[in-house]
Amino acid sequence: MPKKSSGAKWGVVGAVAGAIAGLLFAPKSGKETREDIKEGTVKARKEAEKQYGKAKTEATKKVKEAKSTAKKYSQKTRRAAKRATADVKDEFSK
Repeated sequence: MPKKSSGAKWGVVGAVAGAIAGLLFAPKSGKETREDIKEGTVKARKEAEKQYGKAKTEATKKVKEAKSTAKKYSQKTRRAAKRATADVKDEFSK
């Protein structure tokens, strides 16, 4: 079965292509166009860094939550195993 293309992916590709075409065909000098490209790149990088920071913070939070949950269930399991072991020993000592 062939893969379906993501509409969002093609939307982004179209937006980027349109932006590039707009810059290349705009009635500006090469220097102005290069400045526009540079400013756009700087803005895009800052936004990417911001989104990366948010994602990193969220991932760190989720990892801490997962560790805490794992520790809690590990302790519960250990206590249950000790109780079960004690119960078995009691039964065999009778």
